[in-house]
Amino acid sequence: MFKGLKPIIYGGREVWPLIEGGKGVAATNHASSGAWAAAGGIGTVSAVNADSYDDNGDMIPQVFFGKTRAERHEELVEYGIRGGIAQVKRAYDIAGSTGAININVLWEMGGAQRILHGILEQTKGLVTGVTCGAGMPYKLSEIAAQYGVYYLPIISSARAFRALWKRAYHKVPEWLGAVVYEDPWLAGGHNGLSNAEDPTKPEDPYPRVKALRDTMRQEGIPDELPIVMAGGVWYLRDWENWIDNPELGQIAFQYGTRPLLTQESPIPQGWKDHLTKIPEGGVLLHKFSPTGFYSSAVINPFLRELQARSERQIPYSTEQAGDHTATLDVGVRGKNFWVTPHDLQRAREWDARGFTMALKTPDNTVIFVKPEEGAVIRKDQTDCMGCLSHCGFSSWKDHDNNSTGRLADPRSFCIQKALQNIAHGEPIDENLMFAGHSAYEFGRDPFYSNGFVPTVKQLVNRILTGD
Repeated sequence: MFKGLKPIIYGGREVWPLIEGGKGVAATNHASSGAWAAAGGIGTVSAVNADSYDDNGDMIPQVFFGKTRAERHEELVEYGIRGGIAQVKRAYDIAGSTGAININVLWEMGGAQRILHGILEQTKGLVTGVTCGAGMPYKLSEIAAQYGVYYLPIISSARAFRALWKRAYHKVPEWLGAVVYEDPWLAGGHNGLSNAEDPTKPEDPYPRVKALRDTMRQEGIPDELPIVMAGGVWYLRDWENWIDNPELGQIAFQYGTRPLLTQESPIPQGWKDHLTKIPEGGVLLHKFSPTGFYSSAVINPFLRELQARSERQIPYSTEQAGDHTATLDVGVRGKNFWVTPHDLQRAREWDARGFTMALKTPDNTVIFVKPEEGAVIRKDQTDCMGCLSHCGFSSWKDHDNNSTGRLADPRSFCIQKALQNIAHGEPIDENLMFAGHSAYEFGRDPFYSNGFVPTVKQLVNRILTGD
């Protein structure tokens, strides 16, 4: 047992302060989370577009038949509720009376509150807590209290927690189970960088977590209530000065990336095989997500194409003004695209290389893509099913007439399609592969040498040694 690490009481039971990260669309399911809880930790079922099953136990593909986005959105919500219920029940059966099962939702996913209500209504007594981030989930505490489960907000700064506490959480402090500090420079998936923070200048998490604890103390929250460190956690020995540290109070640790490579992990074999090949610096913090948040994903051809797409971009004006003295004569129809002579030359070079279609962005720019790529972009935008509360890629909004009022942004992508595809066996080079920035450790950690893939129980036991 690693020095100083002790069990905590959570949901009336003793568990290790080790939490499995939720990991979005189908990258964490009942098999991994149930096994994590059975090993004595807190397993987390992803309730984001979770898989459901038919009477034979076969997975039900999420196919949409509605003719409108609003109709497809209703189908998505139904899939989400059915899938979340199925995953929780299966995870609970695996865990038995050991550990605890949480569910993870994204506040900015389409229909988040309806899905959360639907799952909790049908899983009473099975779910211990709800982790929730990707936005400011003010109503999370109210919903959790209604069903008698803990809420664990995911935040990236003391300021964000203070805002949530002042507006809502102070009304139901008894159901606050923990506060998850997700480091915006280290964690995989979507990251909570504010406009005041520089994505290229990582900050030490210790003072940020210390500030969070100070804020919690100011609000009368006891030190026994855990702060969960999420992002960049690999070896507990690297965090020795955090454990049993009176400055920080009770600390727990969330593992998102490391449980991807286990026997119970539901991700496809191709994804697992690639994990041990990720180099240091092989995960990119980027802003291509249609959520508008920064996110961290493995650098692969899919991500490089998004980078290249944005690099083939020039500003335009609808009238001749300033330096915009040249008429854009490639990629567009009409004469009301005025650009600089330099950008006209760049556009003609892209056109000559086959990037012959220009697509307008919401920022008065155009990007140049190949016609086949443009056709995919247009189809994906047309097929939108409203998986986000606000989607930059399709201009969907799940309220107020279902429109953001902005032009759909072709520099982004359909995140539902990309994540469902990679989770269910489509080529990893053609889809989004989320991972934390410590993923390169798979290739350096001797635990994984000679192709060894542990069970979740073996991984938890390994973590408990400090390695």
